[in-house]
Amino acid sequence: MADFVDFPQDLLDVQLELHRVQAELHALYARLPWSVDPMAGQGEDFWRPRLREDSPGYTDDEKAQVTALRVRQLDLTVTLSCHDYWVSCPGSIVDARAALKHAHEPAGDGDGAEA
Repeated sequence: MADFVDFPQDLLDVQLELHRVQAELHALYARLPWSVDPMAGQGEDFWRPRLREDSPGYTDDEKAQVTALRVRQLDLTVTLSCHDYWVSCPGSIVDARAALKHAHEPAGDGDGAEA
């Protein structure tokens, strides 16, 4: 894969914000009940053990938080994909997009071995 180091700062900023929003959304989902609407729990059935407590459902505030984060995620994704950089991108756009996703990670040799 080619090295892509000339990403415009605004594109890097959008990617970083997208990572932040995705992490916040993931953390929110982790602490929310398993069902958006109130639902009875599930016990073991004949083919697979599956135990779930009753779900109280999401509160209106939790629904609003999820909606706001998902809308922000979508806006950032559209901004990222429609950026002018992709028109003049050197080399493969797929490789460049993959590199952009990891542009904020610390530089390393990538092989996992320590020096």
